[in-house]
Amino acid sequence: MSRDDIADIHFRNVSNSITAANRTLLRLYRLGKIDRSTEFQPFVYFPAGNSIRKDSQKIPHFLELVRVYRDMLAFAKPTRFNVEVKYAKGLAEPDIFSVWKGSPLFIEVQRSKYSERQINDKIARYEALYQSKLVFDEPWQPTSKKVFPTVLILSKTRYAIKSDNFTIIQAESIADFVRMVEPKEKPVAPIKLAGGIKLKIG
Repeated sequence: MSRDDIADIHFRNVSNSITAANRTLLRLYRLGKIDRSTEFQPFVYFPAGNSIRKDSQKIPHFLELVRVYRDMLAFAKPTRFNVEVKYAKGLAEPDIFSVWKGSPLFIEVQRSKYSERQINDKIARYEALYQSKLVFDEPWQPTSKKVFPTVLILSKTRYAIKSDNFTIIQAESIADFVRMVEPKEKPVAPIKLAGGIKLKIG
């Protein structure tokens, strides 16, 4: 997480969140509780003993995932937010699994453009995950009905993809996603999320 991420998430109720974050992070760094990379501005911070290299090419991707969390906080705090979820070889590995406003979501943060083959392979892996039924044994599942999370793809590119087994929604950002699913003044066809659950914003 960057200094600004930490300030926004953990110090947003402080009068000067950046100053408070700087002081706290410097103290924790000097105590050896956290590590940091000066390759980025503002600095990026890690748990102490973290194995990721300080110049890793994956850091910008992780920062994008934190940005999604921050964007979600602007509307409601997720009750679950797990990064890079893994089930089994050959199955989908979502960037994020979240339960947000009671709705389970698999979120793909796709900032580069995929080829048709790449995006179809990704969806095929989600289909394989659906067929595996592993998700239906998760502890977050509703007791009344087992559901497969809605697959939310955050990308500026729109892909010709669909599934008969689960809902796929494409949006440019979390704010864009909210505009798509929140109630409108005029009646519109509802967007169904996983298992028919409706995402309630506000």
